[in-house]
Amino acid sequence: MRGAVYTMMNWWFDRGVDGFRMDVINFISKDTTLPDGSVPAGQLWGDGSPHFMSGPRIHEFLHEMTLAVFDGRKADLITVGEMPGVTIDDAKLFTDPARREVDMVFQFEHVSLDQGPGGKWDYRGLDLLDLKTSWNRWQKGLAETGWNSLYLNNHDQPRLVSRFGDDAAFRYESATLWAALLHLHRGTPYIYQGEELGMTNVPFTSVDDFQDLESVNWFREATTELGVTEADALAALRIMSRDNARTPVQWSDAQHAGFTSGTPWLAVNPNYTVINADADRAAEKSVYRFYQQLIALRHDNDVVRLGRFDLQHEDHPALYAFTRTLGSRTIRVLGNVSGDGLSLAGLEDIGGTSGLLLGNYDAGSPGQLRPWEVRVFERN
Repeated sequence: MRGAVYTMMNWWFDRGVDGFRMDVINFISKDTTLPDGSVPAGQLWGDGSPHFMSGPRIHEFLHEMTLAVFDGRKADLITVGEMPGVTIDDAKLFTDPARREVDMVFQFEHVSLDQGPGGKWDYRGLDLLDLKTSWNRWQKGLAETGWNSLYLNNHDQPRLVSRFGDDAAFRYESATLWAALLHLHRGTPYIYQGEELGMTNVPFTSVDDFQDLESVNWFREATTELGVTEADALAALRIMSRDNARTPVQWSDAQHAGFTSGTPWLAVNPNYTVINADADRAAEKSVYRFYQQLIALRHDNDVVRLGRFDLQHEDHPALYAFTRTLGSRTIRVLGNVSGDGLSLAGLEDIGGTSGLLLGNYDAGSPGQLRPWEVRVFERN
């Protein structure tokens, strides 16, 4: 079986792909006795993850794949393994170049921080201190060995600007703030389709609007067996369902957002007439152009690519501040993760506008960050 998989991977390489994102790849080594998982209190199903997650032969299998598929190929191929439940210690082993397993892992710690004890559908909102703690742990944990993947959106997550930002009054500002914070960490950033346009969650009106089986099945179980009201269940789906990220990409204000002349698998978000690629690229404040600037900065500035990461003011509830340092050069990033103005008074050596590389507002007060404002400086 493994030989057939390697043959297919090589077939894709021969067709010109540059790498693989491998779904739940740390599930391929299992307890072959297939024991049942224990059922957590208040849940309907058992948790079998201890019996199939990062099993005893996982490193053997991934190293074997590298030898069978990637040896002799060009050096700039990328492999990223989606790995639920992976720890920092696990990730060091998986991404250590000397071990020749994968280049990066997708971990889920940071996108689980807004979930309550009931899991994904028990939405509690994001506490910035939790996110800073998590990202700082992973930045420091893989600083010497391994490499981070950087993401907030993908096909399994709701839309970033609706989940963590303000998709109404400050959609541009919060979308670009999160983009800057993410892309200026150490690691490789990933952009999910529509993220670069500031696409939002969908105002679903009924469970019949959803196609995602995880969402539909949970709604049925929650309302028939767990005592959740239909209104509360639908509200949870609107926030956290994967279908928020799976509606057609909004290219224009034409029918079906210019995505297709046929009938799409999911209906287009009704805001496509306002939020679309044509409109955003023509706008004075363009999320798309801001992403272009971030990408150019990563290409042109080796401090962003390789510099050491240091978190600042980790206990501040609204300020996300960090530095990237390479030799005598330092980049400082300041982000106001809130819809209120933020005074920088009393925060040592953190204000100012000199050396500004990038920001999502025009010039403002050196001692004040506006709602969802981000500033990026470089100082020698």
